[in-house]
Formats: sequence, structure tokens, C-alpha cells
Amino acid sequence: TVMFTDIRDFTSISEGLSQTPQLLTHLINRFLTTMSGLIYNRKGTIDKYIGDCIMAFWNAPTDLENHERLSCLAALDMQKAIKELNQSLKNDPELKGVWSSQLAMGIGLNTGETLVGNIGSDQRFNYSALGDAVNVAARLEGQTKFYGVDILLGAQTAEAASDMAILEIDLIALKGKAEPERIYVLMGDNDKAIDADFLSGKAMHERMLEAYKGQNWGLAIDQLN
Repeated sequence: TVMFTDIRDFTSISEGLSQTPQLLTHLINRFLTTMSGLIYNRKGTIDKYIGDCIMAFWNAPTDLENHERLSCLAALDMQKAIKELNQSLKNDPELKGVWSSQLAMGIGLNTGETLVGNIGSDQRFNYSALGDAVNVAARLEGQTKFYGVDILLGAQTAEAASDMAILEIDLIALKGKAEPERIYVLMGDNDKAIDADFLSGKAMHERMLEAYKGQNWGLAIDQLN
């Protein structure tokens, strides 16, 4: 199971702190330290940091049972933690007077066969993962902003974590892919999945989705209202 995370509107954040690069470094270091700890707590392997993006995976280098579920729990931990981090950043003495925004991030999770090992050049390599499942995870993260959600799952991840609060969202054509991908939003853990309010909303959502798939736009909008 592969995870990609990305801070939303990081280009604007970087521009706003362009005159104080030490504060941008402090901000991103606090974010990466918090999120990395949560990934490790759920037995994930961090592949790399790509600017403000984190790439991580589960089930390598050692086998993990329920790695899909562990990755989902990590994603939920991270979305909860970013809210707490935002509160802490308000009182950070180094950022007082120069930082008043809120951090938000999208997370994409996807499960599938990958090539995992030491990959690179004769001069430099690192332990990483390659393959279609990795590409889809990265694409899912990019779709979170479009769909207005925090965490998107691929079909195999959603199926393996089906006891959690998950809703089907759409069937989409991802860039570079010939076959469409069915995508799901992760709303909460297994306790959330049996919450009365969630179950009521899920029933409405499924009625809306059925109308949407049938191109019955009026009924779909009625369900949303």
C-alpha cells in the first residue's frame, strides 16, 4: 500500500515566506516531523520527501498483515494531527507575526503489486517502490482537492479496509491510464463506520451515487440537498 501526501497551496505558502527562508524551513520541518512519526507509529516505511510531499509505503521491507488498514489509520491520524499542528503553529514564537494561515493536505492511498528495492543510478540509489500502483496513489492524492476531500483510496485499499467509514466517490480516468479507476473517500475508522449519523449520510450518498451513475442529475442533486 502506497501513500502520497501533499500540502495544499504550498506554492503560495512558499511565496509568502520567501523573504524568510529559515521560517519556511522551520514550518516544513515541523510538518514533516509530525507526519513522519505518525507513519512510523503505524509501521509504515518512508520512501522520500519531495519538497512538502511525503511518499511512504506498507508491507515492505517486511510483510505486514492488514497493511491496507494500517495505512488508512495512519492517514486518519495525520489529518487529525494537522488540525492540532495548526493550533500549535499559531503560538509558535518563531512564526508570530509572519504566519497566520492554516496547513491542509491531501492524502492518496493505493494498494497493488510494485517493484520494491534499491533503485537509482551508479552514483546514487535509494530504497523505493515503482509500478502502476505507485502512480495511481500519486494521482489519487492530486484528485483530493478536485473532489474536496482529505483522503482518497484506490479500490483494493478500500476493499481491504471495508470495516472503516468509506464511501465510493466516482469512476475516473486517471492521466496516463487506459483503464478507469474506482475511487473512495475515507471518512473515519471502524467506530465512525457504525455511527448513526454516518450511516444515515451513507444511505443518502449511495442513493445520490446511483442517480449520478444513471445520469439522473435532478435526482442526484435532490439527494445532495
